[in-house]
Amino acid sequence: MHNGSSFFSQIPPVTKNLIIINLIVWLAMFVLPGKLGTGLENFGGLHYFLAADFNPAQLITYMFMHSTQSFAHIFFNMFSLWMFGMTLERTLGSARFLFYYISCGVGAALIQELVWMLTWEDTFVRLISASYHIDFPEAREYIQQLTLSPEGKAALARNLNIFVTIGASGAVYGVLLAFGMLFPNAPLYLFFIPVPVKAKWMVMGMGAIELLIGLSEASGKADGVAHFAHLGGMIFGFLIILYWKKKGTFHGGY
Repeated sequence: MHNGSSFFSQIPPVTKNLIIINLIVWLAMFVLPGKLGTGLENFGGLHYFLAADFNPAQLITYMFMHSTQSFAHIFFNMFSLWMFGMTLERTLGSARFLFYYISCGVGAALIQELVWMLTWEDTFVRLISASYHIDFPEAREYIQQLTLSPEGKAALARNLNIFVTIGASGAVYGVLLAFGMLFPNAPLYLFFIPVPVKAKWMVMGMGAIELLIGLSEASGKADGVAHFAHLGGMIFGFLIILYWKKKGTFHGGY
């Protein structure tokens, strides 16, 4: 019946299909037997580019995968995509919105790769120091020795597989950033704040929080969330929207 399908029919095509694809992949990872589900994550999740299991397709595939340990991971990403993506897709047009979404996701992946490049050695130094009860200089020297032989490099590449990230958060943060730039004074109601907050302040606040937590994570207090990837999605989104604004892509009072 028409009324029963009106909710789905009102969702623009790209936003709707992105949500459907993410849910299908999540369900596949959830229902597959352990080894197959883990293998899917290992194959499609974003790895550090020097890791043994890295492949370039992961720059895109990772953003369609979510943790099966908690429904909250995919729920909040898809809820945010639905809530803000609909307006953004209608504003940008479906083709431009899809380009923007994927670009923010890839941008988030590139920033995460950069962060790994700058921090992986310190992470390994801490792990080796704790495992073998040696001090940091000895652990760093051990890592450097590994890079001097083909066998050592191969072993290091396998160990670098511990760096993996999945999720649409980077792309979704880009969507939030675009909404805040195009509709800065739109009132938003947050669960824990009883009064409306303008979109521009919400976006700035989220960016500041991600930066602070990311810096804390880089100092060794990791919480398992790729905060710099979230920032990467916002940074690339900002640059794209800024470029489109200068080109006159947008009209009216955005």
